[in-house]
Amino acid sequence: MKILYAASEALPFIASGGLADVAGSLPKAIRTRMHACRVVMPLYGDISPEMRSKLKYVTNFTVALAWRRQYCGVFECTVDGVIYYFLDNEYYFKRRGIYGFYDDGERFAFFAKAILEMVNYIDFEPEIIHCNDWQTALVPVYLNLFYRNIPKFRRIKTVFTIHNIQYQGKYGMEIVSDLLGIPQYASTVVECDGCVNYMKGAIVQSDMVTTVSPTYAEEILDPWYSHGLDPVLRNKSHRLRGILNGIDTKNYDPATDQVIFQNYSAQEPELKKPNKEALQKEFGLPVNENAMLIGIVSRLVAHKGLDLIKYILEDLLRLDVQVAVLGSGDYLYENFFTEMQARHPDKLAVEIGFIPSVSRQVYAGADAFLMPSKSEPCGLSQMIALRYGAIPIVRETGGLRDSIRDFGGEDGNGFTFKSYNAHDMLGAIERCKAKFDYKPEWEQMVKHALECDFSWGRSANEYIKVYKEVVGQE
Repeated sequence: MKILYAASEALPFIASGGLADVAGSLPKAIRTRMHACRVVMPLYGDISPEMRSKLKYVTNFTVALAWRRQYCGVFECTVDGVIYYFLDNEYYFKRRGIYGFYDDGERFAFFAKAILEMVNYIDFEPEIIHCNDWQTALVPVYLNLFYRNIPKFRRIKTVFTIHNIQYQGKYGMEIVSDLLGIPQYASTVVECDGCVNYMKGAIVQSDMVTTVSPTYAEEILDPWYSHGLDPVLRNKSHRLRGILNGIDTKNYDPATDQVIFQNYSAQEPELKKPNKEALQKEFGLPVNENAMLIGIVSRLVAHKGLDLIKYILEDLLRLDVQVAVLGSGDYLYENFFTEMQARHPDKLAVEIGFIPSVSRQVYAGADAFLMPSKSEPCGLSQMIALRYGAIPIVRETGGLRDSIRDFGGEDGNGFTFKSYNAHDMLGAIERCKAKFDYKPEWEQMVKHALECDFSWGRSANEYIKVYKEVVGQE
């Protein structure tokens, strides 16, 4: 099969979140399974000069967006055997940052239309265009409205993946004809609750909708999680699949990671210990081998479960534990953790901001990793924590439920709690601490964590099944 993977960000070029990890890893895993998979993304101004120097000019053309006629250049680059296409328009993409601009709706409408136009000019005719999140959601809409009568496009199928349903691309109805160029008779395709909703259009128009974990696929049918799209998704539920993301196990490998203090592996798990001592020193905590060191690497926002941590933090710090927090976000939480650090400097250390190298040092140095999310479509941090031998403590939601099994049951690899309740979370931490205090069993748990496999192979196989179903091979 030939798959064109459309994403608004991808590693190693530019990233703001988990989508970039997926777009940088999944196409490579699909390609190693003997399918052609290429990636298309915008040519942002923030892509580094080093990466830009590798790009090769391919062609250019004009994109019609309502009454506009916009230039689009195409560049390409090959990384790890995967061809990446970059769509260039300096007016839309030569800016500092990726998202958050007043004209994001126009920028990514242009991107979606340009992806389809590009198919006319490159030597690659995809059978499937795999779109991701609202930034590429108009691709299936434009394909069905404007391109189906062109022979090259008649057999193209579309798959749309929801990475986070909270961000839908919602705008006023006035943009339908003036910006999107969609005729009024077809405006219902993108209309939802009185406004334009890019994601709704993709859900309705795609041949298959996927999301990033089986549990999240169930959750988004519920109004509590769906942010208003549950009726649309329930109508499409027969074409909805949940596939758990993976991680790049070559990139996240404690045996070869150059930024952690001491390399180690499942064969030599005892070599993890110097990382804890180094992390304690780095964060200004007392060096104490017997205190369970809990790591938190997170955006400091409400849906990450920080209200639960706020509620029981004093109780938690009365235990023989230390907590190392790395992240940034809402001032409310940044201020809370900074203030609590001043009160408990021997128990709690906080670094406001996000430094990738420091995050890896937290994963490598922590004994346990706390992730009590209110909602979590998939989550990568719990998988990375296991990869580095830090035992996850998570709430059973979304991908956390699908990837972490409680040690009280069969084949456990972490500690879980179900309800969004601070004392249930504290109970899970206390159970983890009890295991930590019994070193022979704890050492076996760490070894098992290091052996857990969350590589992209399994996920890639599931996506290939979806592609085959969509094109009628199964």
